[in-house]
Amino acid sequence: MGASKSQVSMEPILSGEPQGGAAETIKDSDTQNFAADVMEASRAAPVIVDFWAPWCEPCKQLTPLLEKTVQEAGGAVRMVKINIDENQALASQLGVQSIPAVFAFSDGRPVDGFMGALPESQIKEFVARLMSQGGGQEGPQEIDIANQALEAGDVNQAAQIFGALLQQDATNEAAVAGLTDCYIRTGDLERAEQTLELLPSSGASAPEVATVRAKLDLAKKAGEAGDLEPLQKAVSDNPADLQARFDLAIALNANGEREAALEQLIGIMTRTSDWNDGAAHQQLLQFFEAWGPQDPATVKGRQKLSSLLFA
Repeated sequence: MGASKSQVSMEPILSGEPQGGAAETIKDSDTQNFAADVMEASRAAPVIVDFWAPWCEPCKQLTPLLEKTVQEAGGAVRMVKINIDENQALASQLGVQSIPAVFAFSDGRPVDGFMGALPESQIKEFVARLMSQGGGQEGPQEIDIANQALEAGDVNQAAQIFGALLQQDATNEAAVAGLTDCYIRTGDLERAEQTLELLPSSGASAPEVATVRAKLDLAKKAGEAGDLEPLQKAVSDNPADLQARFDLAIALNANGEREAALEQLIGIMTRTSDWNDGAAHQQLLQFFEAWGPQDPATVKGRQKLSSLLFA
């Protein structure tokens, strides 16, 4: 199990050019030297990055085992230790939410990692796997791996990969969208918004960015819509209460009930298409954008919307 602490700041640390490779097998580093000690050095040999803090008890178990295993590798891998108390922006940018957190870099790219204290046998397997896999993975493959982890519910692993990619390229639209989505799923909407702000305006129209921006907006609306049960009762008591229907749709979507949310908005449009300047129609379109074009609820919703508009 990893140890957790209060949230670190979300300052971007995407500047700084590599200054050269690292000579030592095991060394301490910081935000300023990360590019040289990790990313550049990993082009010569894989580099393991250990995020730790003096107050973290699991770190005191893991770090010595990592050091021992790296030393036994005889220079085939290197190790860099980062104190998160002294490098909060770096830890935040890489999506570190609990420690110990370990990243592996090869050829300037993140290729593996884990969180929490592992037994020595698993650490040896981790290092051996890193030594055998050679060069790093291509960026699109990393995005796919991170997205798969996110969909599987492993938000921490996904955040680590997205954050590491942003450390290499602050304009990586897919990584910005992915890390934003990680924060949305953990309910940290403030950091989600801060992450989106890291993206230059030129990338704001990318499809994955538009999708996650819609998700963020919906998450904010969900916090304002109210509890599900009172809204359901309000609609049941007065089906003509269109504002209650609208709020219920937002709450249902936040609860994962997409088709039920869809029905409420269609119900509003069936009664009057221009209620609140077409708010139900606009909200439907935002749902579709947030859900994605292949989602069954989007497909069904577009069919219903087309039937309603062209009846």
